[in-house]
Amino acid sequence: MYAQLRETAAELAGILWREHTVYRERGGGVVIRGEHVRRWISLAPTGGKDQALLRAGRILDGGTTAPARTEVVVDLTAPVAELATVCRRMLAEVAAAADPGPGSGPSRSGRPGKAPKPGKAPKVGKAPKARKPPRAGSRHTGAGSWVVLVLVGIAVAAWVYSVFGSPGY
Repeated sequence: MYAQLRETAAELAGILWREHTVYRERGGGVVIRGEHVRRWISLAPTGGKDQALLRAGRILDGGTTAPARTEVVVDLTAPVAELATVCRRMLAEVAAAADPGPGSGPSRSGRPGKAPKPGKAPKVGKAPKARKPPRAGSRHTGAGSWVVLVLVGIAVAAWVYSVFGSPGY
């Protein structure tokens, strides 16, 4: 079954995207990644003969895959062009689901904004906290650290003297 999935996935990948990566997933299925379109398609075996579970989803920032947005069981005996049509429809659904609606885009801070709840007044933003200016010499060893280093040195010297400094050595 894996060989059939792999062959079908390779043909689908060539039809759908010029740039793609085909690899095996843990469950015995095959994944097609289109990094340039930030989408993935998975073909996984099902209990039926010549059938596969076709799933599609997004590729998130950093390259991780989001959970599947759509899935459908397809017949692997169907022509590859028909499977490609099903894949394109699923990828269109994923793209439509990934497009944010009005008011849900990133805010000025770069984080996704929340749509205001009806009946509530929007909060008035606070001014950002002022950063403390860096202290002069903050990258250098402080006086307290020097004291600790000197005391550790004295302790090591006393131990060395007690072991090796006696006349009977």
